[in-house]
Amino acid sequence: MEKRSLDYELEKLESGLQLITVPMTSTNTATILVLVGTGSRHEAKEVAGISHFLEHMMFKGTKKRPGTMDITKELDGIGASYNAFTSHDYTGYYIKSSVEDFDLSLDVISDIFLNSVILEEEVQKERHVIVEEMNMIRDVPQQYVHDLFQSLLYGDQPLGRDIIGTKETVLGMKQTQFRDYFNSHYVAENTIVVVAGNIDSASVQAKLRGVFSGVRHGQALEPAKVVENQARPMIESDYRKTDQTHFILGFKSFGWFDDRDHIASVLVNILGGGMSSRLWSEVREKRGLAYYVRAEESNHADTGSIMASAGVNNERFHEAIEVILNEFKRLKEQPVGEAELQKAKSSIRGRQAIGLEGSQSVASYFADQQLLQKKIETPEALIGRINLVTARDIQKLAQEIFVPEKLNLALIGPFKAGDLRLNEILQAW
Repeated sequence: MEKRSLDYELEKLESGLQLITVPMTSTNTATILVLVGTGSRHEAKEVAGISHFLEHMMFKGTKKRPGTMDITKELDGIGASYNAFTSHDYTGYYIKSSVEDFDLSLDVISDIFLNSVILEEEVQKERHVIVEEMNMIRDVPQQYVHDLFQSLLYGDQPLGRDIIGTKETVLGMKQTQFRDYFNSHYVAENTIVVVAGNIDSASVQAKLRGVFSGVRHGQALEPAKVVENQARPMIESDYRKTDQTHFILGFKSFGWFDDRDHIASVLVNILGGGMSSRLWSEVREKRGLAYYVRAEESNHADTGSIMASAGVNNERFHEAIEVILNEFKRLKEQPVGEAELQKAKSSIRGRQAIGLEGSQSVASYFADQQLLQKKIETPEALIGRINLVTARDIQKLAQEIFVPEKLNLALIGPFKAGDLRLNEILQAW
């Protein structure tokens, strides 16, 4: 068993399964998170969406708990918070409950993970539920524009496809395909179990070893590498007669393993990390162009992006694009002032402290670190790197990332990709 200076324990079993426990005396809850290193980027095109579909099916019953209601009634009966999620890179299942109900939560989540029964009749019902989820996402432009942007960045590669799949693939999946996918991806070498909360590590580690000893062996399957070939600004439009235009304007950046990630965090905070950020000030406060405007970064193992998003009045859409592009350029051309730099660092420190108050967020932090980066950087170490970022670091990164030929714009609204003024703005930047 490997023990580190931070109060957590990491154990790797002979099967390859990794167990992490994080004691937290400041809470009366415990979160159990099972994270599997498979998501939509691990799928073949003909079964796009199977990771997400399988996540749904895992709650449809086990031998011990034959139906969904048998699972949910038990968890609702203890007031637990529980759910599952699928991303491009991983799939997760969690239960958060009072410490007194930890053993029951562990029994339920391990039963779901190890003993789910995927019945044909449940597959037939759930495929229609997922189609309705798909319709719901597409009906919310502020949400769906992120899928559009991802598609623009990566095209017909696994990372460019919607996590939820297409109606054709979802309606065409067979029961046997779920079992095959589960057997090849839900293996010990590809799975991490994290427990965070008011626990005794030694006791919980022993319980985890016993309960999850049945996870099958098997090699984790690596996703296809991303092909990068953008040479000019790109626009993707979902033309709709909406009252607002929702858009994302951004650039490809780098993956989790890049040693510039802490610099990007500070840059993004300065650009659009709060209601005193540059974008908020210029887009909303000074010009009243949008209700929401923000900057964010999105990362995968081998690639990523830095982006700005907003929802604006259609008549002022072009103006909003020009304002945001100017803020990208300002970061390239002018060093950030010392006061603004220190504010961004303090903001990141404060947000981290708030974000890691609860057992669920702590479990996610440790699981993500170990699964995606193959190592755990303590919160203190991360802040240590943030504190070293200089104004020159930020300007240099902006010059490397914010280049015209790598510019991407995804939009939902009454504008087409061939809009003359829009293309003139992007070409002139």
